[in-house]
Amino acid sequence: MVTNVLLCTVFLVVKICGATETEEGDLSGKWLESFKMTRAVWKMGFHRELVTTVECGPHSPEELHALLVQNLPRGVYVDPYQLASLQQDAGLQVLLDSEVDLEAPAYVSNGLSMFVYPTRDPGHPRNLQAVVPIHGRYHRPSSGPGWERIEIEPPRLFLRANDCVPLLPVAPRVLMDAPCSGQNLSMCKWMEIQLTQDQRHISLDLPVGDQSLVVLVCAGTMLVTLLCCVLIANAIWRHVSL
Repeated sequence: MVTNVLLCTVFLVVKICGATETEEGDLSGKWLESFKMTRAVWKMGFHRELVTTVECGPHSPEELHALLVQNLPRGVYVDPYQLASLQQDAGLQVLLDSEVDLEAPAYVSNGLSMFVYPTRDPGHPRNLQAVVPIHGRYHRPSSGPGWERIEIEPPRLFLRANDCVPLLPVAPRVLMDAPCSGQNLSMCKWMEIQLTQDQRHISLDLPVGDQSLVVLVCAGTMLVTLLCCVLIANAIWRHVSL
């Protein structure tokens, strides 16, 4: 009787282990193909927010870290001082590949690349999300009223586990050495994920100046400046006279 119980126990353990290994083997390709990425631009005007959401599949590991390699065109930029403040206050993690000139117009600027580390969305625990503030640069004035369209290409998606070991490298995949997070300089191995869905550029329209109004704007500016000078001089003269 005892022998039969032991044999049954061993059989059940072997069966459960075999089923687990089979399930993990089946999921090795499926869960990597279950990721979806959506992108949007929030707010209006020159100051926007670039929102990227990575939807994890139902069988993806809980302890999963994502990295977005995002290129920005020269028509927009990010403020490193604002990013540092948001990292301290809201936990936003972004690393830039170069210095950013905040005052330069678009036609003398270069594009930039950044590492964005999305975090878990409290409202949707399976989603990783990053909200990065971006700002439009000034463009050359046009011959009439108009808008400048800025196209932002989709980012590359990389994943890693807590131990910095690439996840299930069962097929040839692109591996990259990159900082483990936006808070330190230690390096980790990241594995690129090729998304099955069609990823397209997103765009935003920025207003540009009307060159035909240069004379009118300059004349109005000079008139207002002279009027203010007269009012200030008159106030000073009255004060001295008293």
